Amino acid sequence: MEPARTDSAPTSPSHDSAPAQSQACAACGCEEFTVLTKGSDRLYRTTTKEFQIVECRRCRLIRLFPRPAPSEIASYYPPEYWFVPNDEAADRLEERYRRFVLRDHLRFVRRALEAAPPEGLVLDVGCGGGLFLSMLAEQGVPVTGLDFSLDAAKAAWSRGVPAVCASLSHAPLAAGSCRLITMFHLLEHLYEPQSYVEAAYQLLRPAGRLILQVPNASSWQFLMLGERWTGCDIPRHLTVFRTADVEGLLERCGFTVVRKKFFSLRDNPAGLASSLAAWLDPMARRVRNPREGGRARLAKDLLYFALVLACLPVALLEAACGAGSTVMIEARKLT
Repeated sequence: MEPARTDSAPTSPSHDSAPAQSQACAACGCEEFTVLTKGSDRLYRTTTKEFQIVECRRCRLIRLFPRPAPSEIASYYPPEYWFVPNDEAADRLEERYRRFVLRDHLRFVRRALEAAPPEGLVLDVGCGGGLFLSMLAEQGVPVTGLDFSLDAAKAAWSRGVPAVCASLSHAPLAAGSCRLITMFHLLEHLYEPQSYVEAAYQLLRPAGRLILQVPNASSWQFLMLGERWTGCDIPRHLTVFRTADVEGLLERCGFTVVRKKFFSLRDNPAGLASSLAAWLDPMARRVRNPREGGRARLAKDLLYFALVLACLPVALLEAACGAGSTVMIEARKLT
């Protein structure tokens, strides 16, 4: 029952446009900031190095400081980051759980497809293991995945999902070939998120839809938990967006926001559970590779699932108040 961020986030973000030296704000270029909190990799323990979470004094965008160099950040994405089920009972249970909670995403995307152009591909950028796309393909929708990680692309192909290993700015797709593009938990991993939104604009057909999902720094969870909140995910999340930050980014790149959703059955309760008990997170345990037998692993998975259920009312309440721990946005390409 692992939090689904691991199905969408890139194993290694695109380094095409990563700044070599500058640690300035990616949105406005300001180098002055206020330190909000600090921490290290509490989830996967890939490093003991400490980083700061800072807020730009000009535009208030929240970001990681210092940003790891491209050569460094790859080491913070362990090879076991992707979930491909085998025949073990725990894996089968996780697969059923993941498919169940992903229905929430599917409903959001299906509604967007009703208003999107009738022809073209659905492209999932940062497709990860490809489970979301495989479920969409089962409904007869033409899909393609793209991920910067070769391991992720291989995992997607193992599910029968066509996937390309590339960055979006160098995707082997023609301009205007997509009716809808999704980016679930991707932008926060990128050095220059705007370059990906601009690339999506070029790939979309007129009036095509772009769906973004990011952790929401305007959430109660960030307010209560600080650096322990999984939305910070130090040191893999380079930017921690507020909803207004994403809306402004979309408008600058030629999109208009159609609708927003502050609750994700897949992400919000599980994110809170992992924030409170990182040692129980199934993906974190897989990455750390503890010595636990099949029964012990299943027992911990069930305990984690119970914690997720206990977190569900809190996640629903904060989302109802517009302060959910994630925000999913549908935007329409303006022509």
